[in-house]
Amino acid sequence: MTKLIVFTDLHMVPEGMTIIGLDPYQRLLAGIEHVNRYHADADRVIFTGDLTHRADTLSYERLRGLLSLLVPPAAITIGNHDYRDRFLETFSHVTPDADGFVQQAIDFPDCRVVLLDTLFAPPYDYPLSHAGYLCERRLAWLDRALATADGLPVLIFMHHPPHKTGFTGMDAIRLGNEDAFYDLVLRHGNVRHIFAGHVHRTIGGSHRGIPFSIFKSPVHQQPMPFDMPNASLSVDEPAAYGIVVVTEEGLQVHNEDYEIARRDPEIA
Repeated sequence: MTKLIVFTDLHMVPEGMTIIGLDPYQRLLAGIEHVNRYHADADRVIFTGDLTHRADTLSYERLRGLLSLLVPPAAITIGNHDYRDRFLETFSHVTPDADGFVQQAIDFPDCRVVLLDTLFAPPYDYPLSHAGYLCERRLAWLDRALATADGLPVLIFMHHPPHKTGFTGMDAIRLGNEDAFYDLVLRHGNVRHIFAGHVHRTIGGSHRGIPFSIFKSPVHQQPMPFDMPNASLSVDEPAAYGIVVVTEEGLQVHNEDYEIARRDPEIA
């Protein structure tokens, strides 16, 4: 049974900086230590973008040092807070696809994992580039990845949700060409689950018949009221990562609030 750990929206900053008073470095370090202690047997730790807050080289270098502490191997893609070239300069061991996008397909005995690069840039024209987009080259790459899965169920990991999630501000900067994405995915019929980040909230459901899961950040979270138009509002709630386990009958998705998680239960 393949086991995957999922972190999203790390928002790393240079040393001495914080986000709403929170230190992304310390929160992610606690998450990595938690994974190493309890999930060292994971097949991959997947990072689904917004690796840094301002896409500066110092933050990427700081993050690279943190990720070197992981026991399980990592797989990484990027989000709207990232710069593709700057990321690849720092994470030189990450090989982009033939068109330079940070995406890859990884085969396990019981599934194919596909990481998509949904960054709508360059140009880095904010706020326009905060939304996601899959250009024709990336859609063609995904088409090939699904066509060559050879009977394996496919799990897609991406930064931007490819549909509305109910949060007004975040829905305005979701994947911009969701219909093209879903039309392609449904044509192949082998995608079993879609995973995303971006919203900083734990959300699960299905869209056009395909189950999806969205995970919280290890740093700051999206306020719960649905009708807030400002996508930059954040609250201090417990840090989290996701745990995905492929089973003979399907898969399981868990959310671990690792900062407040307890391993010393009592009988209720």
